[in-house]
Amino acid sequence: MSSTASIHSLVQSDPARAESVAWAQFTAPATVTEFHASWLSILCAQMAQARGALLLLRDEADSSAGGSYVAAAVWPDASHPMQYLAPAATRALQERRGVLVGADGTEPPGRDQPVHMAYPIDIDGELHGAVVVHLAPGAEAELQRDLRLAHWGTAWLVDQFRQRHHALELEHMQRLGLLAEALATAVQDPGLGVSCVATVNDLAQRLGCERVSVGLDNDGEIRVQALSNTATFDARSNLVRLLSDAMDEVLDLDTALVHPPPDGDELGALAHAELARETGSTAICSVPLVDQGLAIGVLSFERAQPFAPATLETCKALGLALGPVLALKQANERSQWRRTADHLRHAGVVMFGPGHPGAKLIGLVVVGLLLVLGLFNADHRVSARTVVEGAVQRAAVAPFNGYVIESLVRAGDTVRQGQVLARLDDRDLQLEQARWAAELQQLQGKQRQAMAAQDRTSMMLAGAQIEQAQAQLSLVESRLARASLQAPFDGVVVTGDLHQLLGTPVDQGKVLFEIAPLDAYRVILQVDERDISHLQPGQTGELALSGLPGQTLAFSVKQITPVTTAEDGRNHFRVEAQVHQASERLRPGMEGVGKVRVGERRLLWIWTHRFVDWLRLAFWNWLP
Repeated sequence: MSSTASIHSLVQSDPARAESVAWAQFTAPATVTEFHASWLSILCAQMAQARGALLLLRDEADSSAGGSYVAAAVWPDASHPMQYLAPAATRALQERRGVLVGADGTEPPGRDQPVHMAYPIDIDGELHGAVVVHLAPGAEAELQRDLRLAHWGTAWLVDQFRQRHHALELEHMQRLGLLAEALATAVQDPGLGVSCVATVNDLAQRLGCERVSVGLDNDGEIRVQALSNTATFDARSNLVRLLSDAMDEVLDLDTALVHPPPDGDELGALAHAELARETGSTAICSVPLVDQGLAIGVLSFERAQPFAPATLETCKALGLALGPVLALKQANERSQWRRTADHLRHAGVVMFGPGHPGAKLIGLVVVGLLLVLGLFNADHRVSARTVVEGAVQRAAVAPFNGYVIESLVRAGDTVRQGQVLARLDDRDLQLEQARWAAELQQLQGKQRQAMAAQDRTSMMLAGAQIEQAQAQLSLVESRLARASLQAPFDGVVVTGDLHQLLGTPVDQGKVLFEIAPLDAYRVILQVDERDISHLQPGQTGELALSGLPGQTLAFSVKQITPVTTAEDGRNHFRVEAQVHQASERLRPGMEGVGKVRVGERRLLWIWTHRFVDWLRLAFWNWLP
């Protein structure tokens, strides 16, 4: 006969002894049910009018928002129906206060009718249940006393609930500490083998196991990586074979396995049963190592004592925590070829396996794009940086050594033919002109005197001196005429600005201005050496300039020079082209991008030929 049944039997025959037994069980309960029954019996023993009682507690198996309540204890006899007390209990739970109602549901109850007293069990604002007592008719003072007894009595239940909650939290903290220590041990060493050995040794000591082993998936089969307290082992030994079979069993069933199983069914753990028989282990627990929802290995525990439910939960948590760490270490030790194969296999599963509609749609789009690029042709155009230059550039140079006294134009100005560009100081030339003119007059006077004297020798000498003076005078006059620099034709000043050089000396032959015509231009293309083989004279193209972004100009290739220039780390060939129809806003010096049509090619070839050419050259370079 159970202890609860003995209390119920003594309540009718010997109430005093029943209370004594209840107190003994209350102070040292064997189970939670015994504690609840003894507590309810003691409470009812304190109430003289108590005729029956019911303790309702929340069903821990029901995780719904409202929850449900079940009978945790009944007094005086569990076989008596107590459904008639449910309305009072429901009202106490809804109103969260102690209530006194009559047997017919009236409140306050009548003086001469039975009373149903209900008191809720509220812990920190959360309802855990209610106690309901059927009381015989009595005075109001007695009812208030019984209600106070119920209030004080629930303190024991509150304390018991809090102790259980504290024990669960302590157990949870211990489990978290174990997981943290196991993770710290696993990540301490970067190598997979050393990390596995250190982890199983640490877990064997902390969980009191005779042996802890870990195995990782290797192409669908488990390969044992480490055994606790074993530095090296033979992979062909009988123990390792039995461990591998047991671990394969976990992967096949995709769940944790325990031997002996809690329900006594050993059909699902045949390999574990064989391992237990061969090794003499009393209890075996194997949990999968999970990474991203997939089992990548198995962690097996063997010990002499059975695994408690809390320990089983800890083992499962270890499998979830250590799985990503060991998977990462295993991936880091794989060869590059193995990683590539794994990526390709995963891509194949994503593309051709179930699910992943977005990836499949992207794959179809990519395949369709490749088909379009591989089947359709388009104009292949070679792009190059371009600079616009005048077809002819004329330089205005200093005609003699002198000083700049006036500058009328600067670079960018448009000029007309004959327009004065700048003036040089001609005062020294005017003085020299006056000197040679005066000397010419003197020589002409001497010639006339010689002619009057009929002195043929003096006359010839004077004639030669006159010719020399006339030549010098003509030279000075020509220099005076060139003291004003004039534009040779209609055009634009490309270079030259003398406004900052007024009064400074210039040497004869120094370039002061460069002028280009406005109606004749040439385009200079800087073509990359990788594309120069596609170009030929006569090919046409289009030019887009930075100064004219919304307009394109047609041109044709005229000349390909065999000279290269290095720029931005690459060699470029200079290619000259002629603009077909110049724009009025076109100016020398403008830069942009030119594209030359070199023929039709496949779209895929156009987009990939440079990369393919680079691969060919690199492969040829690597060849011995």
